[in-house]
Amino acid sequence: MKNKVVLLLFIVCCAWTATAQTVADSLALVAAHWQVTSLKNGILCRKAFFNSLYGVPQEVSVLEITPKYYNLDVLIHQPKEETSVAAHRSGAIAAVNGSYFNMKTGNSVCYLRKNGVVVDTTANGALGTVSNGAVFIKKGRMKLLPWSKQEEKACRLKHGTVLVSGPLMLMNGKECDISACNQSFVNTKHPRSAIVLTKDKKILFVVVDGRMKGKAEGVNIPELTHMIRVLGGKDALNLDGGGSSTLWSGEYSDTGIINTPSGGVERRVANSICVYE
Repeated sequence: MKNKVVLLLFIVCCAWTATAQTVADSLALVAAHWQVTSLKNGILCRKAFFNSLYGVPQEVSVLEITPKYYNLDVLIHQPKEETSVAAHRSGAIAAVNGSYFNMKTGNSVCYLRKNGVVVDTTANGALGTVSNGAVFIKKGRMKLLPWSKQEEKACRLKHGTVLVSGPLMLMNGKECDISACNQSFVNTKHPRSAIVLTKDKKILFVVVDGRMKGKAEGVNIPELTHMIRVLGGKDALNLDGGGSSTLWSGEYSDTGIINTPSGGVERRVANSICVYE
C-alpha cells in the first residue's frame, strides 16, 4: 500500500510540472503495456502504443543501455547518410540520429568538436536559440552539459567529443529554462528524438513518432520532458526530430529500424550517436 501511495504522489507531481500534462498522461505512461525485447546483454528495447497520450495517439520507442558494457561515440556522416546505414557500416550495435543539420549542404548546424578539431559551429536563427545543451563523450563515457555561444567560443577541448543540440530539458532531475528558445519549435507537436541519463545511471535513446494522423502525432518539448521524467530521466537533451527521428539496432530486425520514420522512409542525416561494443 505504501508503494502505491508513493507512486501516485510521484505521478501527480510529474503531472503538475506543466499544465499541458495531466495525471491521466502520467498514469498512461506508468500503466502502458511496453513491448520489451532484450537485444544484447545490457540493451533493452521498449515500445508502446497509446490511443491517447497528450491528447493524441502516440508511438514511443526506447533503447535502454547499460553503459558499463558499451562505448558511445558521435559518428559523422560525410556525406549525409541514413542513421541505420552509417551506424551499421561503422560496426555500431545501436544508434539514434544526432543534431540539426543543413539539408542542402549536409553539415551540422550545431557545434561539433571531435578530438580537438572543430567540425561544425552553431548557426544563428531559430535552431540556434534551442541549441543550449551538449553531449560530451570521452573514452566512450557520456554526460550531458548546458551549453552556450560563450562556451562554444571558449572551448579548447583536446580530447573527446562535444555535440551540441537542444533544448536541454532536464539537468539533475530539474526542468531547464527554455524561455529563450524559439517558442514555435518548443510548443508544436513533432516527431522527437532525445538522449537521456537516468537516475539509475542507464542511457536512454528515446524516439516519439509523429506526423501520422490517427496513429502517431508527436509531442512538444514540455510533453517530451514530462514523458522522460516519468521514465526515470535525470538529464535529458532533445536531438534533431521530424523526419530525422530514427532509432536503430542491428539486433532488432532485418532493417534494424525500431521506430516508424514520419516520411515513410529513413532520412539521410549529418551525424548519429552510436553504441559500440
